Amino acid sequence: MKKAILMMLAAAMLCGTMTACVSTKTEDSVPEKPEATDAATEAKPTDAASEADSEADSEKETEADTEAPTEADTEADAPAESDDTPAQSDDAPVQEDTPTEGGEGDAPAAAGDTLGQTLLADFEAKAADGTLSCQILADELMKNPAILFGPATMPVEPGLLNGFGNAEITGFKEGTMFAPMIGSIAFIGYVFELEDGTDGEAFMQTLKDNADMRWNICVEAEETVVGQSGNKVFFVMCPTSLEG
Repeated sequence: MKKAILMMLAAAMLCGTMTACVSTKTEDSVPEKPEATDAATEAKPTDAASEADSEADSEKETEADTEAPTEADTEADAPAESDDTPAQSDDAPVQEDTPTEGGEGDAPAAAGDTLGQTLLADFEAKAADGTLSCQILADELMKNPAILFGPATMPVEPGLLNGFGNAEITGFKEGTMFAPMIGSIAFIGYVFELEDGTDGEAFMQTLKDNADMRWNICVEAEETVVGQSGNKVFFVMCPTSLEG
């Protein structure tokens, strides 16, 4: 019996020893995992940094490529100014000065016309329809470009009129005088509307016969011009020109 018990204990011990050996061997045989995970983990930031650097370099290169061309390139691309531009010809016609326009309906002065003749032509053009009063005609005549002074107009009545000495001028129902505002210019004019039945030719002859070219003691007029349009009569004593 003892012998059997001892054999069982020996067998049990043998089994325990073998189990322990097998366990030891199993632990010894399992290789330790290399610290690759840590290495891989450490390598990942390095790879990420490399990728970030690569992306940054790529963006810089892209920006450098997309920048506007340099001034040198722009100048090189700009078309050169042509040397073939024709020079202005010396034979080009010279533009003549356009005469200054006066009031509406002003008659243009013909070459060689005197001041009095210019105003008479203007009067005939404006009085042709017979609708304008003496005052309006006088005002319009003073807008003529030939008038180079500040003018004044005023109505007159039959009787003694400036420029005719002691002769009384009658036979008109309306009259307007026009003259410079200063007395140093030998200029005076009238527009008359004749009374019904007044002889126009006789009236104008009266004006001519009594006109005093030296009515202004300071200066003397150079011409006397008289004309008629319908029942209106124009009269002026003046210089032949106000220029110069």
